[in-house]
Amino acid sequence: MDFARKIKTKVSAGFTMRGLMLRPESSRYLLEVLQSVSPIELDDVIERILDAVEKQPLSSSMIELSVVEIAVQDCSQSCDETVDNVLNIIGAFDVPRYIFSVEKKKFVPINMTNHPASSLCGMARDKAELFRERYTVLQQRTHRHELFTPPAIGAAIDNGRNKFQLKMVEALLGSTSKLGEVIVLGMITQLREGKFYLEDPSGTVQLDISKAQFHNGLYTESCFVLAEGWYDDSVFHVSAFGFPPTEPSSNTRAYFGNINFFGGPANTSVKASAKLKQLEEENEDAMFVIVSDVWLDSVEVMEKITIMFSGYAAMPPTCFIFCGSFSCAPYGKTQIKSLKESLKALADAISAFPSIHASSRFVFVPGPEDPGPSTVLPRPPLADYITEEFRQRVPFSVFTTNPCRIQYCSQEIVIMREDLVNKMCRNCLRLPNNSLDIPNHFVKTILSQGHLTPLPLYVSPVFWAYDYTLRVYPVPDVIIFADKYDPFTIINTDCLCINPGSFPRSGFSFKVYYPSNRTVEDSKLQGL
Repeated sequence: MDFARKIKTKVSAGFTMRGLMLRPESSRYLLEVLQSVSPIELDDVIERILDAVEKQPLSSSMIELSVVEIAVQDCSQSCDETVDNVLNIIGAFDVPRYIFSVEKKKFVPINMTNHPASSLCGMARDKAELFRERYTVLQQRTHRHELFTPPAIGAAIDNGRNKFQLKMVEALLGSTSKLGEVIVLGMITQLREGKFYLEDPSGTVQLDISKAQFHNGLYTESCFVLAEGWYDDSVFHVSAFGFPPTEPSSNTRAYFGNINFFGGPANTSVKASAKLKQLEEENEDAMFVIVSDVWLDSVEVMEKITIMFSGYAAMPPTCFIFCGSFSCAPYGKTQIKSLKESLKALADAISAFPSIHASSRFVFVPGPEDPGPSTVLPRPPLADYITEEFRQRVPFSVFTTNPCRIQYCSQEIVIMREDLVNKMCRNCLRLPNNSLDIPNHFVKTILSQGHLTPLPLYVSPVFWAYDYTLRVYPVPDVIIFADKYDPFTIINTDCLCINPGSFPRSGFSFKVYYPSNRTVEDSKLQGL
């Protein structure tokens, strides 16, 4: 009886909050349906039913029985679909696009299916929107941080901390007197040789960084920063640079709800599914083997891969993630023919271990030197005519884009194959003093920027219209940086960042990820 009263109270409160009312027969039907739901899942189920009701064309705020029945049916179907889709590989061009609406204070979807394929490179407007969207995402996140949230009228300073106010560039340019202790969120640019500027949607201002202190991170052109200093005589004298504060995924979702930013078949974020979470925790044998620079034309690499398969034959991994480049000699007129033959040899090796062939998924992410239209990101998968024979022989294989995403149960995993660490270090305004801590600086930069390649477009070119596919906001559970830099495993902002390193260059080392307890194992193949 107590549970029934609890259901009635929660249902009534939920509909009232959204300006809706249930007719008596609708209320009775819902109470009957929700009796079978466990107390742990109750709030989640009610929320999904409310979302399903609001998706229907409602003629009034009074909800009829037929509307509720359709909503319950939709929820039960989507729940079944969610459980069926435990593992999904999501290509970059299948990632949904959301832009932040300043007026509505929420993210709104943009339909990319109408975007003409001929304009993959985009138009001039897309290039401008690229930076504007990056800025808007970071601005709304920064404004919600406790250090930048204005205190309530008459309220005391929170916990003794000072509250800061963000200024726009136009506020500096419009000032006729010296301004002190100013903080501006903007992008570092070099509009003239040797002269740096700070840019935001309202304008640009020249910087004097000669006495600037740099907080942790790798500061490059096209990075968005919080610049603190004073403005005088048309120059912003920077005393300190910092990055926009990061935000855990749980905070983002608490504010914006269960929007599926990540992609995949689910209508809402898989993080809201208690069933998938349970499956994830119960499947303790699940593991992902992550290998980068899989040079299939190298005899030594193929021997090591075969040894790896023999070691895992007794307990096949859930998934092998193989990142390119897939050739150690990637140039020349015989490159494609050689790659097809190498894939045939790999298919032979997989077929030699029936347990792996039948149970494991294989995900192939192209590298910078693999055959393709260009090195511009996001990079399409290897061409079908190269991979067709392999896919026929190894049905559980997927050749996907770079970057790509994997949704496993309730976890969101992003994979990127690019030598980013060296690129960012080479383009730094000022390299950090402690070079041994470069991986931590690198990870902090990526998560603070909410983007996989916060570099100038001439250093790391991007298809303008598809820049959003490189966004890492909300922060995923795992980011795999398949970089030739030394292997590392770092946790920052509840995000596990993994670099397996280059397989042949690091003494045949690789990483193994266990999603049930979110741990990473460093692995290495010993000599023959």
